[in-house]
Amino acid sequence: MAKDSKKVVDFAAIKADLGGDFKPVQILDNDAKVVNKELMATFSDEQLLDFMKKLVWERSLHEQTMNFSRQGRLGFYAPTYGEEASEMGTVSAFKENDYLLPAYRDLPQLIQHGATVAEGYLWSRGHVVGNQFKARALMPQIIIGAQMVETAGVALGLKKNGEDAVAFSYTGDGGTSQGDTYEGMNFAGAYQAPAVFIIQNNGYAISVPRPKQTAAVTLAQKAVAAGIPSVQVDGMDILACYAVAKEAREFAAAGNGPVMIETLTYRFGPHSSAGDDPSRYRTKEEEKPWFDNDPLIRMRKYLTDKGQWSQEQEDAYVEECKESFKEALKVADATEPEKVSDMLKNTFEVPTPDIAKQIAEFEEKESK
Repeated sequence: MAKDSKKVVDFAAIKADLGGDFKPVQILDNDAKVVNKELMATFSDEQLLDFMKKLVWERSLHEQTMNFSRQGRLGFYAPTYGEEASEMGTVSAFKENDYLLPAYRDLPQLIQHGATVAEGYLWSRGHVVGNQFKARALMPQIIIGAQMVETAGVALGLKKNGEDAVAFSYTGDGGTSQGDTYEGMNFAGAYQAPAVFIIQNNGYAISVPRPKQTAAVTLAQKAVAAGIPSVQVDGMDILACYAVAKEAREFAAAGNGPVMIETLTYRFGPHSSAGDDPSRYRTKEEEKPWFDNDPLIRMRKYLTDKGQWSQEQEDAYVEECKESFKEALKVADATEPEKVSDMLKNTFEVPTPDIAKQIAEFEEKESK
């Protein structure tokens, strides 16, 4: 028998090196120590305080909104507890004329981008007024990954119009397992459209852990096949999230094509207000390191050590935020409820014969 010839391709070696050179960008480490002095120097004291307030704002929004949900006063709500740095850091890097295509867990970003809290609450209730915000954005997408395809289309439209703007969107780790995500990135890459795709890797797609969704070493590298540069960032570090998103936005807006960002974060609570129980699919041992790396604790420690933040300031701001959310719910409560006939009228620009018949039937019932 002939001796084994030299391997044509060493697939084992290739597989072992699939992780590439991805190393998450970080400015503040888990102990609130500055690990990138050059990037930290780009932030003013005013900016640092603003970031802290944004973190507190989102955490307060989560807590108050979950209370409303438990009281049966809202519809669907996806908790954001633990993902504040990922969300507030990235959305703050975009401009008012940039086009946001959010997923259902991105209500905080939509509000920061120009929608009101009351509109967010009405969206949660399924009221059409919840979709009539002035923000340059679509309403949060419920279909997993569908916003990625929409983002590619919007970004191409911005490019064809010659606008100094980008389209940006969010999905979770589970969203990268959907075909829509690949299709959206591939389209944007092929047409060099100004899009920024943000993957919030929070560890779970409902109860399915990230390792069971994909064998990819990183989610960031999934963009490589579409010819898109990508990066990982510490998703519990609001400063790093902002710095990376700002640079990604500038790169895409300058005509260089799309970018993908993977934020490494964690969903502390359940998947939704519907009440799945995380203890059924996660252990306390797994959760503890993430809770220790709470983005609010990290930023709070840094600013407190600098003498720029105090517990008294935070407590007062939490109360201010929660009072504003209560007022927002009053506005939502005061909005005239939708009629079934109104919903049917909004289904098609020109009602089909069947729907026209239903509209007439419901209008007759509603007039009594």
